[in-house]
Amino acid sequence: MVATTAPTPALRGAGETFETGAGAARSRIASIDALRGLVMLLMLVDHVRDFFYVHAQVSDPMDLTTTDPRLFWTRTAAHLCAPIFVLLTGLSASLYAARHGDRAQTSLFLLQRGLILVLLELTVVNIAWTANPLPPILYLQVIWAIGLGMIALAGLLWLPRPALIGVALAIMLGHNGLTPIVLTPEEGGYTLWAILHQRGLIDLPWGVARTSYPVLPWIGVMAAGYALGPWFVGAASAQTRRRRLLGLGAAALAGFLILRGLNGYGDPVPWQAGTTWDTSLMAFLNLTKYPPSADFLLATLGVGLVLLAALETVPPHRLAWLRTYGGVPLFFYVAHLYVLRLLDEGLKATGFAAPSGRIEASGPVDLWLGAFALGLVLYPACRWAVRFKRRSTARWVSYF
Repeated sequence: MVATTAPTPALRGAGETFETGAGAARSRIASIDALRGLVMLLMLVDHVRDFFYVHAQVSDPMDLTTTDPRLFWTRTAAHLCAPIFVLLTGLSASLYAARHGDRAQTSLFLLQRGLILVLLELTVVNIAWTANPLPPILYLQVIWAIGLGMIALAGLLWLPRPALIGVALAIMLGHNGLTPIVLTPEEGGYTLWAILHQRGLIDLPWGVARTSYPVLPWIGVMAAGYALGPWFVGAASAQTRRRRLLGLGAAALAGFLILRGLNGYGDPVPWQAGTTWDTSLMAFLNLTKYPPSADFLLATLGVGLVLLAALETVPPHRLAWLRTYGGVPLFFYVAHLYVLRLLDEGLKATGFAAPSGRIEASGPVDLWLGAFALGLVLYPACRWAVRFKRRSTARWVSYF
């Protein structure tokens, strides 16, 4: 498709950085990449848990009578990852549209990239999780949800911005009302409903697919991110944008406190006060992620918006290490899964497995230490990928 010759709105902000050379057309905002990098490192901690702490699995929401408080706070920190990442995906799509000045081109790009992500989830990502090209259970997780969210956004971006905001809020805050709708595999529409909202199993010719991330709420989050785009372009000052981000984040957190305090609609599982202040706090913050409740989204996105506003005040050079991870998110995601898979298989092959046959970390602290070490290992590879992406003029690179 031929690019439009319409003038491109300027990307604004003290936290912005502009690439030169082959990547000059792809200006990037430092605070966005830094926040993305931060939540990806938190994701790394959670995925170390998935590989090496399965002997202490957690439910959704967590069972506070059996969950180690250190594991609770580790998992709660990781809850920030998916919603903030999906929000930033929508925001980045909006900035892509602003740079190219062509809504049709953006829609086509989102459709194509969404399909690529779905394909990657079904193949490359699942092989990393299961070590099997045809696993008995095919897990449809966050990359799948982001891919379908992009496909949905390819259509939603044609809405006027007020309508898009309305759709995003209606989905994020209203989808809890759909929770009572539960279908069985024998009922019509079950497969579609399992993809959209009801976590479940879908029969396949060789096994089943598990919809770990029902996609409907994530479509709302991605649409909300897209609606934030105009704050980062045009004539608005960086100070105005920071004030707006901080205000919106505070409003989301206030909404969470009110809904959670009322202990009604916001989350399917009500909370109960504990015998001490810390157990009461844990109960208050013990939220449903699958699918993400209104309380979950208000809390995590509120924190994300406040963090984004704070990162906008930091000079870009001080964010360089976080931006390195956040500048190549798909590369980091695939690479870290395969590093974890190779580490798991290697430790088993060299006799480090527990009697259960698994590699078992001794406690939650080990998860953080392991993630720190893996982050150091992955940093040079991510730096190489950032440089490759900056130098490359190949169109296919933009899809990854």
